[in-house]
Amino acid sequence: MKILAFFRVLAFTGLRKFEVLSLQWKDIDFEESSADISKTLAIDEFGKIVIQSPKRENSKRKVKFDDKTLGILKRWKSNQKECYINFGINTFDKDQFIFTNKKNGLYYPQLSIDWLKMILAKYNLPKITVHGFRHTLASLLFKSGVSPKTAQELLGHKNLETTMNIYTHVTDNDMDDAHNQFAKYANF
Repeated sequence: MKILAFFRVLAFTGLRKFEVLSLQWKDIDFEESSADISKTLAIDEFGKIVIQSPKRENSKRKVKFDDKTLGILKRWKSNQKECYINFGINTFDKDQFIFTNKKNGLYYPQLSIDWLKMILAKYNLPKITVHGFRHTLASLLFKSGVSPKTAQELLGHKNLETTMNIYTHVTDNDMDDAHNQFAKYANF
């Protein structure tokens, strides 16, 4: 359930893996179906996991959850409490992190890559990176008609140029559609 929750949040919010791994339950507003993104996980010069403010102020933002993602998070929260109580760990603390190891410590970001490799191999899926979920969401936002400015805010980019240049991808179908649209418009 934990891995499902992690990848669901990643895929449906556009958060960076470091932002997801730094989430605490207190960041989630289940009534408003949202999360406050105000910190990120990092590795310090000694190789230790630390939580810090994002590099850019605009990375601090509120993201919304769809109903299914929120339901998965609720199930994971309940499951986390059950599982960890068996290890003698109390996860009822207000500062409880959402994604923690068996000792209730923070994960190194590499683990999400390992999880993804395991899933891709198990289900014989095409290769994608953890960051690829962010690219995919951005492209699908544009495909579904979400405005570039809204996508910029959702992804926490400082400027629209970053969103447009890095996170939008032209597919072969887009090229075919463009040619067909032009031919219809020109109508000769």
